[in-house]
Amino acid sequence: MTPSPNTTCTDLNSTVFVLVHGAWHGSWQWAATQRVLAGLGAASVAVDLPGHGFDASLPSGHLLPDRPGLLTERSPLADVTMDDCADAVLDTLRKVRRYRRVVLVAHSAGGGPASLAAERASELVDRIIYVSAFVPAGRPRFFDYLGAPENATARGQDLNLGDPEALGAVRIDPLSPDPSYVEELRQTHYHDTPTDRFDRWRSALIPDLPLAIPATPITLTAAQWGRIPRTFLRCAEDRAQPTAAQDLMIAEADRDMPDEPFTVRTLPGSHSPFAARPRELAEALVR
Repeated sequence: MTPSPNTTCTDLNSTVFVLVHGAWHGSWQWAATQRVLAGLGAASVAVDLPGHGFDASLPSGHLLPDRPGLLTERSPLADVTMDDCADAVLDTLRKVRRYRRVVLVAHSAGGGPASLAAERASELVDRIIYVSAFVPAGRPRFFDYLGAPENATARGQDLNLGDPEALGAVRIDPLSPDPSYVEELRQTHYHDTPTDRFDRWRSALIPDLPLAIPATPITLTAAQWGRIPRTFLRCAEDRAQPTAAQDLMIAEADRDMPDEPFTVRTLPGSHSPFAARPRELAEALVR
């Protein structure tokens, strides 16, 4: 596919996409999307948030049979802060600023660190795109939206293990031998990804999301974050974050920061378009 009539090759050649992953993932989540972006003429770089990716520290029993301590062992990522995560995004934004246009893209829980980074250095971001991602403009914590009535149909609550406060993390078990648990993980995040590919995806997930990411309040201002043009890519069949919850975040952000309202577009499928349809996701980003 060629770029949209509204996106010239010159625009793409002078644009870099900075990609921020969601919970339990890493920069690898974007690899297939990045290949399509490159084919369309767009540069991109994917960020590993602290405590994520292939270098993440794991609970000591995660790779052992029956994963001893899974319910009780404090996370090695418990001390990761929201500031740490925003700093990782800012570091990448500063490095790529030589491009004429920088587009910051966040998925899911990555919306928190990306938003805070954009708030702290709005001059480094020309547009911010949320892919079914947390937008802290109306409510300051991701947890505030997870408990909203609009999110009542969300799946995945049964995936969380142990006490997040005691663990210092929201923990899942991507290597679970329990078929019902694995199926719930698939149905929540990857229901439209072929089963064989899903098995590969889940084997790369880490078990811990540092608690700071969904629990730390973020303050955004009209003078900084609110002046950045923004787009929300809704995922129409999202079971992890239903469209009603996505629309609530959009509406509250536009209410509180009306000067640059969201441009809203809708993608078909699940919470994980980077796994199920990376070409459609990349084409939506370049538009």
